[in-house]
Amino acid sequence: MTANSAVVRPVAPGDLETVGAIYAHYVRHTVVTFDENAPATADWQRRLDELSARGLPFLAVESCGDVVGYAYAAPWRAKPAYRHTVESSIYLAPDRTGRGLGGVLLRDLLEACTAARVRQVIAVIADAGTGASVALHRRHGFTDAGRLAAVGAKHGRWIDTLLMQRTLVPRPTGLPVPPR
Repeated sequence: MTANSAVVRPVAPGDLETVGAIYAHYVRHTVVTFDENAPATADWQRRLDELSARGLPFLAVESCGDVVGYAYAAPWRAKPAYRHTVESSIYLAPDRTGRGLGGVLLRDLLEACTAARVRQVIAVIADAGTGASVALHRRHGFTDAGRLAAVGAKHGRWIDTLLMQRTLVPRPTGLPVPPR
């Protein structure tokens, strides 16, 4: 499957077992997530319910009817002042990387975030040494916002996180322009 034949759609409850299996691979075998235990399908259902209630996107990409990746935007922080800022997450089945699917998902996620009146999207990228996620985000207009050194420990090593940011709406209606 290539990006040209990809179908992106909202995640449905029937997709959550596959979503969980995709994520479980990264939990068990990589440092790109700091989770050490994979969430159960019920946890994914709660996430879908919470994001839906907030009007935030949770998308799947499929090929021939099979879910091969997903992306969602979740609240960046719980405090009310952060309500216009989200954190993006994108995961592909390990045998579906390098085909442009991450770009398709990120593009559609950003469009859905814009429709949801999100102002800022933050990507928190574990520095796993490959640079693929950083390059993907840069291609979609994210800029570097900082590095947190050795904030995660997994699989016997310390891991940095890179923060990247994309502004979707320059000045939200009804809010003052922030001071420079």
